Amino acid sequence: MKRILIVDDEESIRRSLAGILEDEGFETDEASDGEKALERTREGADVDLVLLDIAMPGRDGIEVLGELRERWPTLPVVMMSGHGNIETAVRATQLGAFDFIEKPLSIEKLLLTLRHALEQAGLEAENRRLRAESIRANQILGECEAMKSLKEQIAVAAPTNGWVLITGENGTGKEMVAKQIHVQSKRADQPFVEVNCAAIPEELIESELFGHEKGSFTGAISQKQGKFELADEGTIFLDEIADMSLRTQAKVLRILQEHKFERVGGTETMEVDVRVIAATNKSLEKEIQEGNFREDLYYRLAVIPFHVPPLRERREDIPILANEFAREFCADSGAKPKSITPRAMKAIQAYAWPGNVRELRNLIERLVLMTPGPKIRLEDLPEDLRSQGSRDAEAHSLDEARKSFEKEFLTDRLRAHGWNISRTAEAIGIARESLSRKIRSFGIKVPRD
Repeated sequence: MKRILIVDDEESIRRSLAGILEDEGFETDEASDGEKALERTREGADVDLVLLDIAMPGRDGIEVLGELRERWPTLPVVMMSGHGNIETAVRATQLGAFDFIEKPLSIEKLLLTLRHALEQAGLEAENRRLRAESIRANQILGECEAMKSLKEQIAVAAPTNGWVLITGENGTGKEMVAKQIHVQSKRADQPFVEVNCAAIPEELIESELFGHEKGSFTGAISQKQGKFELADEGTIFLDEIADMSLRTQAKVLRILQEHKFERVGGTETMEVDVRVIAATNKSLEKEIQEGNFREDLYYRLAVIPFHVPPLRERREDIPILANEFAREFCADSGAKPKSITPRAMKAIQAYAWPGNVRELRNLIERLVLMTPGPKIRLEDLPEDLRSQGSRDAEAHSLDEARKSFEKEFLTDRLRAHGWNISRTAEAIGIARESLSRKIRSFGIKVPRD
């Protein structure tokens, strides 16, 4: 049952409204002035809506509304006044009031307004819940320094409209990063449209991205909306963008510059507002040098660059991922919970994982489905993983020593060059982008002025 706080300095009005609302199935609470209303909400009273008079002794309704919106921004407030004017109504709605009702109150209008306000508040609460679930469902797992840094960067970049370029090997989770950026952005309630550029034939990629008109080519039996049009006001994720032809790259560049395009075979110019997130497992710098990728498109996309490290560079996260995948697949299949024994986990953690997180996820799913007992043992692992994991474990100490030396060397060189990344990269003979990725991978903290 919804609870409404009635705030008015006239007791007769409070009693009358309370009686009407209780007859309609609401619970009510009362406050004779603004200060008492704020006290009720400060005390944590379970209030779903505030019906607030404007003209009251002490703090008036507009002032109380401002504090309510600051402290409880999701709490709906309906204003009422016998001395209302357009200026007051406009100010109240600008401060966040759901509506403004003049006295003497029309009971029908009052009840309709209250129900609409509560309905909208319910929808907003449901949207917040779904958004939180979406964030959890696409949660990026991992607690190593590189992943902590990546999650911090996502939290900063997501609310902006900057275009994003995500790099990383196949299976590292670039799509997950893209989804996290979207669900934490201001466009979260708008479409998230995915396009795998490598999976679409060259002759169809333009139609897929920009749509086509009926009869524009053989097989175009009707008009079709493209992915950019479908993603209007939302986000489009262009996966494996390095596999896109130069001709299509030119059209994508135009959208980034002008926010306009034409469907294949069409003459009408379409205008869209789309945030572009692109991803690739290739080195775009190398693709540019070989003439396969437009340099101007690269700089347009790489406004905010992200790099997702391979699983072999964050082995400490493997137990977190493996246990979470096991829990997920047991729940999905209806199987009893299964644990991974320390010996099996050690072998899993030592393995190189050329397929990265995707390969690990597939393996855990297979083990959950095919292992009969409550524990996943070393003997349950595939032979190639056990043997390779054993060899990798021997090499692991050397690999860690190499990484430790490289991190110490880079930190020393950065410090020697005043933490200037460009000068340091030039001095040690690597590309600036490569040095930036290593800094993120090793979790090196670069001081900022």
